[in-house]
Amino acid sequence: MIQKNSKMVEKLRKDELVVCTKLNITDTIPAEIAAYSGFDCIWVDMEHIPSDYSQIKNVILAAKARGTETIVRTPRGAYSNLIRPLEMDAEAIMVPHVMNKKDAEEVVYYTKFSPIGRRPLDGGNSDGMYCLMDIPEYFKYSNEQKLTIIQIEDIEAYEQLEEIASVPGIDMLFFGPGDFAHSIGLAHDMGNEKICEARKRVAEVARRYGKLAGTVGSTANIEELYNMGYRLVSIGADVIALCSYYSNIIKSVEELKKKR
Repeated sequence: MIQKNSKMVEKLRKDELVVCTKLNITDTIPAEIAAYSGFDCIWVDMEHIPSDYSQIKNVILAAKARGTETIVRTPRGAYSNLIRPLEMDAEAIMVPHVMNKKDAEEVVYYTKFSPIGRRPLDGGNSDGMYCLMDIPEYFKYSNEQKLTIIQIEDIEAYEQLEEIASVPGIDMLFFGPGDFAHSIGLAHDMGNEKICEARKRVAEVARRYGKLAGTVGSTANIEELYNMGYRLVSIGADVIALCSYYSNIIKSVEELKKKR
């Protein structure tokens, strides 16, 4: 008895584009709307958003019920922070601010089962079908169908990019342009050539070492990112959509007032 394989992982391994969107509102409704709209996956955040695990679990279930999948960006700290989203049956975890090869190796140690790592074992959760999977099957399923994504978003990590990319068990390098720009003193200039060069290099190194590449983008540059080598692109966020929608309403109302 085995879990259904991840559609997102299948598309990525076929070298197809996977489109994601970020949710800051930890509720089932934005997840369902994103799923109904056709996104391949949603990205929920525990690094910056004060979400608890019960909220994340509900979002994962809501997404699955509507035919899409979930990436959880974890907080840094105890190993439990890394594995709980996997045990709740998220398709991937994203670990922020991985700084060096040793850091990447530690992430793998806690998120992949033997023979790749030494992820702490408890098959009595959703991803192990509550002990209905036997251990060899559970190990194989988890190692192959659950992605360990690390973020390259600091100059320190960028300077060790090849060493990090060489770590077995890292499935994807995800370039974060915002924090990378911040780390090199260019947060005010996101279009700077140094950031563009870094984005290209992360995709190139990822592919050379047999890793997937992900980043954030827009409808304006998604084709460019795909041609660059990125196969997971996160576009937009629920809060941005709401801000834009509500701001446009108020702008229209204010313009009407001026005509009176």
